[in-house]
Amino acid sequence: MVIKVYVVDDSAVVRQTLMHLIQGDPDIELLGSAPNPLIAGPAIRKVRPDVLLLDIEMPGMDGLTFLRQIMAE
Repeated sequence: MVIKVYVVDDSAVVRQTLMHLIQGDPDIELLGSAPNPLIAGPAIRKVRPDVLLLDIEMPGMDGLTFLRQIMAE
């Protein structure tokens, strides 16, 4: 079973590093990434990942608030 992952982090370096690590694992499928929850929201609702890798502190909306919002849906 392949685990589908989506990355949300305001740091481009962190996003690139995580994506590089994920792409090296055959059991994990990277569905995409975004620099903030406002951009990530529509994509996450569409692709339905199994796992979200979220930054806790981001401009606009923090990762925990975004997680609560997504989980409520």
